[in-house]
Amino acid sequence: MNGITEALERWLRAGGREIGEVHIQSVDSGWELRHRLDEPRANLIAHTGAEAARVLAQYTDAGEFRPLKTAPNLRRGWLLTIPDLGELRRALDYFYPAMLGVGVSYTLGTLVPVALRTTLARQTGMYRVTQKITDTQAQQMVGDFCRSDGGCLKHILWPLAPGEPISTLPAEKFSPEAAPATWPLLCHEACNLLVAKAREVVKKADLPS
Repeated sequence: MNGITEALERWLRAGGREIGEVHIQSVDSGWELRHRLDEPRANLIAHTGAEAARVLAQYTDAGEFRPLKTAPNLRRGWLLTIPDLGELRRALDYFYPAMLGVGVSYTLGTLVPVALRTTLARQTGMYRVTQKITDTQAQQMVGDFCRSDGGCLKHILWPLAPGEPISTLPAEKFSPEAAPATWPLLCHEACNLLVAKAREVVKKADLPS
């Protein structure tokens, strides 16, 4: 058993029950997972094994592909039975890739946030243009793209630039100390989708009016 699986086991024993939109319940046969909003429902479609989580995480209820797995649009109506802790970790990694490991790194104090300006400064090729985004444009972009209600469920750990915090999102978006029963989803560096959005913002601003 490695450090991440051990941390997951400790969290579950301490009463951990939710990660993102997934509710976790201990049962005699192992673990049952479902959308947290489906907890009181009984008419759920049964699935078994970690591989089913990969399929369930791919599309929304409307059948649209989910490029961002931490977006608040996980499909509903399913019940996933997992037989053991190792399979549970695999299933959660399918639902929320890398989030267990990132959470452990944060707890250990080894997770290093990367400012948005630093991330953009690393871009090359067609994404080099993102370095031209203004502070005002970047703040507005993050406020729109990363909001929890329709954007992304992660707590943001990075600033716009060193000493320059994001000012277009509520304070709770930057506070990962959630309830003990919830495994926090953490963002320590802007994702590729946000970088692509930055390119779109800059290119649009450069168009002649």
